[in-house]
Amino acid sequence: MSKRRLGKGIDALLEAGGEIPVGETPAGVLSAEIDRISPNPNQPRKTFNEDALNELTESVREKGVIQPIIVEKQDDGRYVIVAGERRFRAAKRAGLSSIPVIERTFTENEKLEIALIENIQRDDLNPIEEAEAYIALMNASGLTQDELSHRLGVNRSTIANTVRLLRLPDRMRLSVANGEISAGHARALLALDDNGAREALYQKIVDDGLSVREAESAVTAVQGAKPRASKPKLTGSAATTPRKSVELAALEEELVEALGTKVVINGTESRGKIEISFYSLDDLNRVGDAIKRSSAPK
Repeated sequence: MSKRRLGKGIDALLEAGGEIPVGETPAGVLSAEIDRISPNPNQPRKTFNEDALNELTESVREKGVIQPIIVEKQDDGRYVIVAGERRFRAAKRAGLSSIPVIERTFTENEKLEIALIENIQRDDLNPIEEAEAYIALMNASGLTQDELSHRLGVNRSTIANTVRLLRLPDRMRLSVANGEISAGHARALLALDDNGAREALYQKIVDDGLSVREAESAVTAVQGAKPRASKPKLTGSAATTPRKSVELAALEEELVEALGTKVVINGTESRGKIEISFYSLDDLNRVGDAIKRSSAPK
């Protein structure tokens, strides 16, 4: 994943935690006892790479923490980390008793946004954590995917493609999260509507180590398979579901991007229905607001 531009205004904030010259304590940088600092409970990243954390710990033992973490002071005098949890963890492992901090006050949305941006900028989130963080931020702020893309400086298509990964079954999502399969493999799996075919391809990817290109070719082969012409046409409940036209598939993707949730179009260009998924009352309200905004007169 290439590095992305930080959200407008947030880049300056994170840059405020630049490296500290040896022997100096810049204005605004405090020294806080590590025992008075707690991780952010809404940290998007759920797992930390042990090898990378061990390397950072050795660096901290040798040079100390040269970039302050950003914290928010609580009513009881303790601090909650807003950005810099890896440095905090490494400092604890290195046995430091205090760490340089920059104290700021944030709204809940700002804290989530900063934590998300920091992790994305440094490639620290796996694709599932990133998708969940996008959804959490949209739910908390009421932003659409388009608005979020402008806020974070991330392409809307990137957000949409990442959020789509959450449509995978739990087993496959876990495989993406732990690196067993890639996000490219996951997108190939999502192209299959049939659950049995998807499960079979997933197992083949895991067992045979298929590349993303090979997985995509397998999807094309499945989608291109047609019943023999000599077979009688099925009707009623036994009829096969026609494949979506390119136009409907594109429109479906546009609705997913605009509403930030699963959208399924069933039918043809002349008649059908749209199914919009929501996962909580807050999510329903967010989707409703997104629909109202998109239909409001310009």
